[in-house]
Amino acid sequence: MLEIVDTIRQVAPSDITVLVTGESGTGKEVVARALHAASKRSGKPIVTVNCGAIPEGLIESELFGHEKGAFTSANEQRKGYFETADGGTIFLDEIGELPLATQVRLLRVLENGEYVRVGSSQSRTADVRVIAATNRSLELEVQQKRFRSDLYFRLRSVNIHLPPLRDRREDLPLLVEQFAREISAQQGVKFEGFTDDATALMMNYDWPGNIRELRNALESMLVLEGGRRLGAETVEKYLKGRASVNVERNLPVVTGKSVEQAERELIYRALLDIRSNLMELRDLVSNGDRAFSRRPTSERAADTSALSLDEMERKMIQTALERHEGNRRLAARDLNISERTLYRKIKEYGLAE
Repeated sequence: MLEIVDTIRQVAPSDITVLVTGESGTGKEVVARALHAASKRSGKPIVTVNCGAIPEGLIESELFGHEKGAFTSANEQRKGYFETADGGTIFLDEIGELPLATQVRLLRVLENGEYVRVGSSQSRTADVRVIAATNRSLELEVQQKRFRSDLYFRLRSVNIHLPPLRDRREDLPLLVEQFAREISAQQGVKFEGFTDDATALMMNYDWPGNIRELRNALESMLVLEGGRRLGAETVEKYLKGRASVNVERNLPVVTGKSVEQAERELIYRALLDIRSNLMELRDLVSNGDRAFSRRPTSERAADTSALSLDEMERKMIQTALERHEGNRRLAARDLNISERTLYRKIKEYGLAE
């Protein structure tokens, strides 16, 4: 981490493009803000864009702006993020989610600062320092033709890779001390600290959610326990069940399959689990334990196959949307797929309101 801090100090004064990589929760946005704060652009804004949260059909309008009448809902002229960030820094988080067509336009901005609003033919320029981040392997994305190689090499002029917290456990006591101090001040709690066995427990935990998970866990402990001195038994209560949960557990594995196919299979497997559990509960309620035990597992599995993959996928997406009252961000999180994939599936299955 000292080497990373040194790199930030060296790179910050320049306008060179920086690619920040690492797992979710390792602090990629913190690095971006540190680069901006130590740059000559610090007096101007830093604009953060979550590329994975913007629907594919709107991403270019969000980044580059649009003219009035450019599309159906374009009732007025609108500036894009690049125009808003002029003179400052733009932080493109989840850069690996950008559609290929948008990648071409982004490459042009990186090379000569030029962009065109949607619905316009007039070329504009933006003086913007670009910092990008991803938790994906862009090398694999390039190999699978989902990310342009020319944009990849242009982005990684400097690559800062943030290691997961489990690979730098010696930093954990310092992070705990710092976060505890901040949380105590924010929440008005006087924290009495951790016992040695509690600290040892945290040191041995893998923290799959990395620094974000650590801070959230500490905030819960300090607030809910009233700031009292915490032992291993109490800390274990807050970490219980977390150790088996991996943040990346439901992301598609690169096996030569497309991302869409992998995500469909993930939804399908989740549906099978849910349906199997519901059928077992139904049998228990209607027939009692003995009737349930007499029913062969193969029969219950056969019921599940009655629906096609498309029907099961559509049903699960519809259920998630209803559960969260149409909130697509929460539904996508519930389904463990990206918001862009959910947006595409909603259109595909005609689920739009």
